[in-house]
Amino acid sequence: MSADSGGAAASTGPEGFPTGVFTIPAGVRFIDALARGLLGAASGPEALASTTVLLPNRRSCAALADAFARHSETEALLLPEIAPVGDVDDEEAMDPEDVPDSGLLEIPPAIPELRRQLLLTRLILSSPTGAELPEAGQAARLAQELARFLDQVQTERLGFDGLERLVPAELAEHWQVTLDFLRLATEHWPAILEEEGAADPALRRDRLIAQRLQTWRERPPGPVVVAGTTGSVPATRDLMAWASGHEAGAVVLPGLDRGIGKAAWEALNPAHPQFGLKQVLERLGRTPAEVDVWPGAEPTATAAARERVIAAAMRPAGAPPETVAPAVLEAALAGVGRISCPGPRQEACTIALLLREALETEGKTAALVTRDRGLARRVAAELRRWGIEIDDSGGLRLDLTPAGSFLAAISRLITERWAPVAVLAAFKHPLAAGGHRRGVFLGRVRRLERAVLRGPRPEPGGDGLSKALAETGPPPWLASWLEEVRGILAPLERLVQSDAGADVADLAAAHAAAAEALAATDDTPGGDRLWKDESGNAAAAFLSELAEAGRGLRLRAGAEWPGLVESLMRARVVRPRRDRHSRLAIRGVLEARLIGADRIVLGGLNEGSWPAEPAGDPWMSRPMRQAFGLPPPERRIGLAAHDFSQAFAASEVFLTRATRVEGTPTIPSRWLLRLENAMPGAPAHLDGGAGDWTAWQAALDRPREPVRIPPPRPCPPVAARPRQLSATQIETLIRDPYAVYARHVLALRALDPIDADPGAADRGLFVHAALDEFLEKFPGDLPDDALAALLETGREVLAREGLAHRPGVRAFWWPRFERAAAWFLDRERERRAGIDRTFAEISGAWEFDAPAGPFRLTARADRIDLTRDGTATIVDYKTGTPPARRDVLGGAAPQLVLEAAIAEAGGFEGVPATPVSDLAYWRLGGGDPPGEIVSVGGADPDLVSRVRDGIKALIADYDDPEMPYRAQPEPRLAPRYSDYLHLERLAEYAPDPVRGVRR
Repeated sequence: MSADSGGAAASTGPEGFPTGVFTIPAGVRFIDALARGLLGAASGPEALASTTVLLPNRRSCAALADAFARHSETEALLLPEIAPVGDVDDEEAMDPEDVPDSGLLEIPPAIPELRRQLLLTRLILSSPTGAELPEAGQAARLAQELARFLDQVQTERLGFDGLERLVPAELAEHWQVTLDFLRLATEHWPAILEEEGAADPALRRDRLIAQRLQTWRERPPGPVVVAGTTGSVPATRDLMAWASGHEAGAVVLPGLDRGIGKAAWEALNPAHPQFGLKQVLERLGRTPAEVDVWPGAEPTATAAARERVIAAAMRPAGAPPETVAPAVLEAALAGVGRISCPGPRQEACTIALLLREALETEGKTAALVTRDRGLARRVAAELRRWGIEIDDSGGLRLDLTPAGSFLAAISRLITERWAPVAVLAAFKHPLAAGGHRRGVFLGRVRRLERAVLRGPRPEPGGDGLSKALAETGPPPWLASWLEEVRGILAPLERLVQSDAGADVADLAAAHAAAAEALAATDDTPGGDRLWKDESGNAAAAFLSELAEAGRGLRLRAGAEWPGLVESLMRARVVRPRRDRHSRLAIRGVLEARLIGADRIVLGGLNEGSWPAEPAGDPWMSRPMRQAFGLPPPERRIGLAAHDFSQAFAASEVFLTRATRVEGTPTIPSRWLLRLENAMPGAPAHLDGGAGDWTAWQAALDRPREPVRIPPPRPCPPVAARPRQLSATQIETLIRDPYAVYARHVLALRALDPIDADPGAADRGLFVHAALDEFLEKFPGDLPDDALAALLETGREVLAREGLAHRPGVRAFWWPRFERAAAWFLDRERERRAGIDRTFAEISGAWEFDAPAGPFRLTARADRIDLTRDGTATIVDYKTGTPPARRDVLGGAAPQLVLEAAIAEAGGFEGVPATPVSDLAYWRLGGGDPPGEIVSVGGADPDLVSRVRDGIKALIADYDDPEMPYRAQPEPRLAPRYSDYLHLERLAEYAPDPVRGVRR
């Protein structure tokens, strides 16, 4: 028998261990069965200790060690050597005593992954092909894909000289440029590696495995078991071939379909779950019928039936149809349930219930298996409602962890030049303290937010923020605190803003120093807070590796740093060091294949999620990959199909999906559709009982009894009710009494939005102030340069209000003001001849008796013109839409009429009692047209008298302690906008559907 060919049947080796090729069928827990078989075959502790077991990854190695402990009948046990199949120890592979005359190859160490990505990034950024060069963050992402391409080429044992076989003339122009770059890169890369004294990981792995095989051929080891791998790597298949032929070697395949027909076997394509195992068996010179079941791993009747069902569903095209008997179908699907949920949140909650319910059975285990990382995070969050912290073997991206997000927030603050949202994201991060107690620091951040971060954006950079703060007249301690924080970030900011470029190592060190200083409190160093947990350790290791890997590498501009560091962090995953729960877990597909659980939930079964859409390759198109000799993208689908088939054979399985994601209908996974199409009646079997789980999920957050939310009817004591209101607030009291209650009784004021666009209300205040000051400066004749004088007045107002350095003001407000100012002066020149005197921005009041005591009505008129005919005109400036004439005359918009009443009574300071001949709105929008005069008619005595009587009656009503401040009692009079809608909760009780959706 050839050392690499294997025999036709399994046998027993010299130590009593099974030898040959085996499989552990789907539905049997792989790790447990493997441990039981090895323990049962071992003649004693020494025999087991001399065995080598190679598994796919380190987590499965740890699981096997635990399985030996569970299944051993002795208290003490000598474990075999357990190692990942691709993780070869240098000393073991190349011990001169083991191979004295072999002419050992000098195999350099593997280049660190981060160093390789940065070197490839530099190679991309220095591309001489004439293509447009990307920025560093994008180049880092391309470098990651390029590293993956190098690994694929070396794994498949292809040569880069194969690039010459690709015909550029047959490719699109951008692929020709990409191919030119690949030629240059692969020519220079070996020299770069030689200079680094390192090797690519895939090539080094293959060479070490080859060296291990050479060592084992010359000095045969004890029993060797290669288990759990599907042999997707050719070097691994070589190792499996040697083990299958070794007198004490065994290969244990996961989930081989031993009953597959010859026609189906020959028709397998890369997207089929058995395709990878077919490649392995072809290398071993075996057929499925020549593979035995691992001792003690015989499947149950249910698992065997489940295997036949999934085999029929996955039947390759071209193979003869396979029918499943009704009895087999019923037995196979008895423990399977399919649950379709309305959306991802409901799916996550349902899965959490499935996992939580498993804990009601003593010793029962459950696991979620999914490729949807968002779903995994949602499920973990839902389980916390029961105090359950669950292990997620898929881990979490570094930039989504507390420490990683803090580093990213600092970099975004600098690259976005202290934009308000970026400032608040960094300073309100739980790790930020800036050398103060956390509460003190957060209080100062909030004070800064209210002072300059709400409303229009300040000028860019820390200087712009400081300038905007100075214009608001802050307390000295707030300005000095801001300078203190700016000093913390200054070293990193100087490097990032350097146009001359910066070294990656210097940037990484400065970033770490800035993060530590910003995380420090008054009694705890920043490093103790920032690097203390798993995410902190991972972030510290990342920056340390980045500083080491970035030696000698220089960015073209420091501004590329934030994009680079965030791109690199997204590629790092933080995984828990230990299981958080002994019976529940969220597993990746490989762990699920090997470790298993009593209840398996296969989540996120939508097309595009599981299986995932083949990722686009930025370096080679599909035809280029085929011509070059790389596996097709469907190979990944085949591996995913194998993982699904393995998990589907578990004793209890739930298949879940969301029918809509972000409002868009989803398509069920192709494997769900195959199950439905291949087996008549399968949907009925699969959906049985699903309604219970969806009903429980819906009931989980539903109150036991519906609660009717009544409309708000606050009735504060009369002593707490306002005894003074402005004319505009009287209008609010008519239209929306609750808003008056919220503002004057509860003293609630709305905050401006963060980083807001220039608001209409702010623009109106600015226009009012500019026109009023101009009229005060020039009450008589207009100057010759009236427009220049008005614009200068506008600039002075902007500066005084702290708006002069706001980019949004200059971009949006100022051009409109220039047009409105020119229109205003044209009207002013026409009116001045008939005006005796003008009063601008003048206050007035009218006091009258009410049931609860004197009530004072105030008003501030934008403009009162005393005309030469002995009457007055009252003008109100509007930058928005003025009220309709019918609302003014009907009392729904009484502001101008109330001002007329005050004017006729002599209530405006310095203005004699004068009859009012006209009420007008001047619309100063600055658009097209830039202005418009809207007259709402003269104020006749009957109108003024009627309004006065109405206001007295209105105040008398609210002097009654039983009178509530209702929310918008008359829908037809509802205001267009209110700051208090979220408190009024109209949508919860309003019968009018139109009102019910207003925001």
